[in-house]
Amino acid sequence: MIASINPATEEIIAQYSEMSPDEIETILQAAQKQQENWKKIHLTKRSELMKNAANVLRKRKDELSRLMTLEMGKPFAQAKAEVEKCAWVCDYYAENAEQQLMNLEIKTDAALSYVSFQPLGVILAIMPWNFPFWQVFRFAAPNLMAGNAGILKHSSIVTGCGLKIEEVFLEAGFPENLFRTVIVSSRNVNKIIEHSSISAVTLTGSVPAGKSVAAVSGKCLKKTVLELGGSDPYVILEDADLEQAAQICVNSRLINAGQSCIAAKRFIIVAAVYDKFESLFVEIMLTKKMGDPFDEQNALGPQASVSLRNELHQQVLTSVEKGAKLLLGGFIPEMKGAYYPPTVLSNVTKGMPAYDDELFGPVAALIKVDDADEAIKTANDTIFGLGAAVFTSDFEKGKFIAEKKLNAGCCFVNDLVRSDPRLPFGGIKESGYGRELSVFGIREFVNIKTVYVR
Repeated sequence: MIASINPATEEIIAQYSEMSPDEIETILQAAQKQQENWKKIHLTKRSELMKNAANVLRKRKDELSRLMTLEMGKPFAQAKAEVEKCAWVCDYYAENAEQQLMNLEIKTDAALSYVSFQPLGVILAIMPWNFPFWQVFRFAAPNLMAGNAGILKHSSIVTGCGLKIEEVFLEAGFPENLFRTVIVSSRNVNKIIEHSSISAVTLTGSVPAGKSVAAVSGKCLKKTVLELGGSDPYVILEDADLEQAAQICVNSRLINAGQSCIAAKRFIIVAAVYDKFESLFVEIMLTKKMGDPFDEQNALGPQASVSLRNELHQQVLTSVEKGAKLLLGGFIPEMKGAYYPPTVLSNVTKGMPAYDDELFGPVAALIKVDDADEAIKTANDTIFGLGAAVFTSDFEKGKFIAEKKLNAGCCFVNDLVRSDPRLPFGGIKESGYGRELSVFGIREFVNIKTVYVR
């Protein structure tokens, strides 16, 4: 059985039976058959249905948000914002997919030559628990619009959310079996990847999970898109608006109780303003309340599970043992649930988990450097490359550093890193490869076909 456990109370919400191999086989064959029909449906009709999906999400927002909060502890207000963002991505692709998939004529010596974007087939999505609706919809909206079918293998701790997403598409009027959620444990995923009905795979998750999926997919010559971990650096330069920067940095670190691949994690501050920034940062962190995720006074709820909270705490303890200074938090509260308080570490250096690893929780690592050059070098000193930010009052300098100096897929100036349907999203190095969202995302899982007519 697969159990869904409320991390705030440690109570079992629901239990699900894992699907049998025969059930999975039936689902995959039905999805492949339905995709053959779906790819013939005109984009105007697909857009109408995707608009319906956006409307269903908004209509059922409170219900879906409540389930999200129960299953993985996301503060209820943030859960509602996540559902709204899912509706936005549905609207975005409903309105833009036809133009994004239009034939692209290219002048050659032929009478006519052009590029056509044709669907690949059935796409397997292996998705995480931290944004249980958004991660799925940012995959599903472009791929269904492109003419593909979708099979979702969701994280077991948010199985209920996975089943609700399937419901949303059915209620919106999408054909049966075009989007299905399969209930399987991770150990049985490889068999699905290898199945002849699956054309490609997308995964959002850990680096080890990404490497495993890429290896299996590679043996089958199936394309993958991987969005993996991150240890996003935020560089604070001497001319930054420190009060604004500190507020943005705290907000980024605590979104989703710090459980986000693109949450700010390492704060790299030049020495001239380090003390002032540290003081502001800790002061703001002290105002952030932790507790019941349904209470809108609380900025953060529990971690997604007790085991994940304990793993995070061990990373903090190890960093302190290696010389980091604990300025705030850093303890397991004496209360039921997987809670961990806002935590700030200073004197963080290379060789500590707080510097080298991804800390998936509300733990901030403050790093002092001599100047801008050292700050950029430190920011890039990571195996990850998902997001990065720089804070400066000099617009041109900020733009130059973001574009030319920081090694990441998403680089922001004077703001927190976040995904937007209009912009490509993804990383480099061990943060993965490929892009989601925007025109680049909808073209990841299509046959970019050359047509040449003499």
